Amino acid sequence: MQVTIKVFRYNPEKDKKPHYETYQLEADPTDRVLDLLEKVKGYKDGTLSFRRSCAHGVCGSDAMRINGSNKLACKALVHDFGAKITVEPILGLRVIKDLIVDMEPFFDNFRKVLPYFINDDPAPEKERYQSQEDRERFDDTTKCILCAACTTSCPSFWASDEYLGPSAIVNAHRFIFDSRDQGAAQRLKIMNEIMGVSRCHTVFNCTLACPREIQITKAIGEVKKALMTGSLE
Repeated sequence: MQVTIKVFRYNPEKDKKPHYETYQLEADPTDRVLDLLEKVKGYKDGTLSFRRSCAHGVCGSDAMRINGSNKLACKALVHDFGAKITVEPILGLRVIKDLIVDMEPFFDNFRKVLPYFINDDPAPEKERYQSQEDRERFDDTTKCILCAACTTSCPSFWASDEYLGPSAIVNAHRFIFDSRDQGAAQRLKIMNEIMGVSRCHTVFNCTLACPREIQITKAIGEVKKALMTGSLE
C-alpha cells in the first residue's frame, strides 16, 4: 500500500521553528511505524533523528505521538492508522531534534520516588521470601518500561514538569506495596507533596497511553487511598 507519513522536523542548529515534512512510502499493512521511519532515514532523508533500540516493545525508547496518540513506534502497525500517518515527539518535554526529546525532567522525577528496594534488616542466607498473594499486590506496576508515554499524555505534566507524573507514581507504587520493602513511609511523604498525587485529576490519558496496559489510574488511586487512610491494605 501507499502510505503518506508526515513527520515533525526541528533542527535547532538551522531551524528557527519546527515544521513538518511529508514522505511517500511503499508499505505493508503489517509494517510498524518504526519501519516507516527507518525507510525515511535510510532512503529519503538521513538527517531524520529519532530514538530506538530493541524494536520489540521492551526498551521503551521510541515513544512518540502517532496520529495524536502516544505509542511505541515499534508496536504501532500501519493497518491501525491507515494510509495517512502523522508522527510527532511526545509532549511536555523539550525537543532536542526532530522526534528526540530531553528525557531528563522525566528521569529526575523517577529518581525522586526512591525507585529501589529499601530494607535495612540483615540479608537472609538465600532470598527474601514473599507469598504469591503479596506479589500480586504490586505485580501490575512492575511492568513499567519508563517509556514516558503515560507521563507525557498527562495534562498536569504539560502544565508543569515538576509534577511527578504517572510513571514515577507507578514506580513508587511498585515498592510502596511490596511487603519486603521498608521505605513506604518515605515514598508516601514524597507522594503527599504539592507536586505529588494530588496533581492527578483522573483524566485516564495515562492508562490509555500505556503500551504495557498497566492500570495506572487504579495504581494512583491506591496510593491516594494509602495516604488518606494510613494503611497499605
